[in-house]
Amino acid sequence: MGMHFLVILSIYFVSFLDKPEKAVPALSDRAVELRQKWDIPTDEMDYPVSQLYQSELVKIGAKILHTSRWMNGATVEMSEEMADKVRGLTFVTAVEMTRTNSLNSVPKHLSREQAGTATEAPWKRTDDQLDLYNLRPLHEAGYEGQGIVMAICDCGFFNANTLSCFRQNELELGHFDFTDDGTDLYGSNGTHGEECLSVISGMASDFHGAATQAPYYLMRSEEYYTESPKELDNLVVALETADSLGVNIFSVSLGYYKFDNREWNLTHDDLDGQTTRASRAATIAARKGMLVCVAAGNEGDKEWEMIDVPADADSVLTVGAVSTSGEIGYFSSHGPAADGRVKPEVCAVGVATELIDPNGNAISGNGTSFATPLLAGMAASLWSALPNENAMQIRERIIRSADRYPLADKHKYGYGIPDAWKAYTMTTAIDEVQGDKVQCTKVLRGEEILIVRHGHVYNLAGQRVQ
Repeated sequence: MGMHFLVILSIYFVSFLDKPEKAVPALSDRAVELRQKWDIPTDEMDYPVSQLYQSELVKIGAKILHTSRWMNGATVEMSEEMADKVRGLTFVTAVEMTRTNSLNSVPKHLSREQAGTATEAPWKRTDDQLDLYNLRPLHEAGYEGQGIVMAICDCGFFNANTLSCFRQNELELGHFDFTDDGTDLYGSNGTHGEECLSVISGMASDFHGAATQAPYYLMRSEEYYTESPKELDNLVVALETADSLGVNIFSVSLGYYKFDNREWNLTHDDLDGQTTRASRAATIAARKGMLVCVAAGNEGDKEWEMIDVPADADSVLTVGAVSTSGEIGYFSSHGPAADGRVKPEVCAVGVATELIDPNGNAISGNGTSFATPLLAGMAASLWSALPNENAMQIRERIIRSADRYPLADKHKYGYGIPDAWKAYTMTTAIDEVQGDKVQCTKVLRGEEILIVRHGHVYNLAGQRVQ
């Protein structure tokens, strides 16, 4: 009988030297149109990874799982022997192991805390969380994210394709799974993504999401049974895919600092927006015209305490969790970033957030995971009211409307809780701010001050009067 050897395969990120083939930029027609609208040039990052280089890896026996045009590399599955051969290729600059072949025996705990099911549903039970940042006046004015394409990136979206509250046939534009653990995106790989989606898009008799008219893509980057740097590279590809599709707002309620292999664990010094590929990719996405909203993390009451990655990224909106009374959640991760930047930038309701579970029941849950899509939904509604502004202008409006601006609490609240109507009624995204008053476009009728926007008249409470 012949001898049989077990070949152990692991996951690696292989970095390439250059892009010798200048193929067509990996951008959809919508993405090209948005780049032109915002005067964002095409550059080297928009070209795909070299097919020639990929072919050479395949010849060695490596299996390519996905590629990153922004990081100019590929995530591949291969043995240690293959990895040694790949390291010797002239066009390869680095080979980094990102996941071993070992799996946990039980699903890991996601960064989320469940507060339980409410016994009595108020009408509407979502009013308080929308009112905390004064979003309902925008909804009453007809702005609920129409035409603003969103991407929700998470773990599983269990039953999100069957629940009527999501109006999938009207709003879902597509879905992508960047993992390789073999469970269907809508299957039993966790409820976290579905719950986050409900905060944005859910509609029921006693429930109203933050942007119920925004079309969306669903993206899965989180792997259910492991915690490894490979998931950060999955997230990079999700961001790149969103960019290529012309997504306006990217909401991600995932965070990383601790992995199955302790050697990969991050330190607080790594929270500089530059250390991990995912954090760099989030910043690149922002530079290319996307508004990226990231959960701060739920480590505030734990030994780590600080934000996770990619919440440390520059030019994104990192979101902390507060209650409907505006008090910071005990679990909400602390800032600042390692280089002193304000983190989180803003806060939204993440303490007893109203959401819809995979059975269609309205429940409440805790976590910056839920504050983030709530804030992203607010941004979509705001952007649908101001479609000629770009992502950084919308981000600036949100920050400047927050209740602590221009001061900031670098540890917990950031600039505080945004005011959607105040953000909308700023004449530009760079209004002069004096104290807590923002100069707005106003008219005086009798003794009543009114606001005029797009030919409609509103009172100072945000109610349309004409």
